[in-house]
Amino acid sequence: MTVPTRDAATVLLVRDALDEHGDRGVEVCMLLRNLNSDFVGGAYVFPGGSVDPADRDPDVESLCRGRSDTEASTVLGIEAGGLAFWVAALRECFEEAGVLVARPVDGDRGHGAGGPGGLLDTSDPEVAARFAGYRDAVNAGSMGLLDVCRLEGLVLAVDEVFYVSHWITPELAPKRYDTRFFLTAAPPGQVARHDDGETVASEWIRPATALARGLAGEMELLPPTIANLRSIEGFATAAEVTAWAATVTDVPRMLPVVLIREGELLILRPGDDGYEEALAEREASGEDPALVDAARSVWGPRPDPR
Repeated sequence: MTVPTRDAATVLLVRDALDEHGDRGVEVCMLLRNLNSDFVGGAYVFPGGSVDPADRDPDVESLCRGRSDTEASTVLGIEAGGLAFWVAALRECFEEAGVLVARPVDGDRGHGAGGPGGLLDTSDPEVAARFAGYRDAVNAGSMGLLDVCRLEGLVLAVDEVFYVSHWITPELAPKRYDTRFFLTAAPPGQVARHDDGETVASEWIRPATALARGLAGEMELLPPTIANLRSIEGFATAAEVTAWAATVTDVPRMLPVVLIREGELLILRPGDDGYEEALAEREASGEDPALVDAARSVWGPRPDPR
């Protein structure tokens, strides 16, 4: 039986960087998921997760700047509730990477905000320690992201976050998500760190390097991750990639198809040769136990190598 999807949001957090030769380029924050995770354990991913009920709180709109729920819903092509996806993306970015894309509600009020672009700056050790405590509380469920905003006089900078892609987990996967991918630049003065729970390592990496390591088998990358990395690998600065992201309007819905061909597992996405035929065959044939097992091997938990 096909598992129903859950709404989810993921964010590509990018920054400027120089390589060993002094050449400019863009890096993206990637996190290694815990091997024991029940979804894509052992894979390198961007910060993200399910849209929670609190992300749809009636007060959400008052704590966001630059995009209303109506505007967000129009961008996503849904009737209502679109702003919750932006909130979920920023909440997951804070929970999993420790980076909060927010600004003072009425200018710099001395809460560690007022950095470049007016975004939250946690470079002061006391401010960093305070927000690390908030992050722990949000991850523990004893505090919500909106509580942090209210306490610190912040609003979420949803106007700095851009919708760039839409992927749905294949039907045979043991857990399925209808995921909207967003992109934003990391606020200067904040440091990204994995949470040591759902994610066990973090790395700033150039998209082309991540793709090469994935091809070499050094990083496990899923099709949506690969596609999003490819979409940003040609940019030289974070300003360029965010300017591109701000212009993205045509976001197709991507539903990969899993199949076994000549004994090998293949994952086809819309636009690939044979995708339409594979989709039609999948819909006509029903569930194949071998395909179910194959899908679980890709999207399910990984065995601990120890």
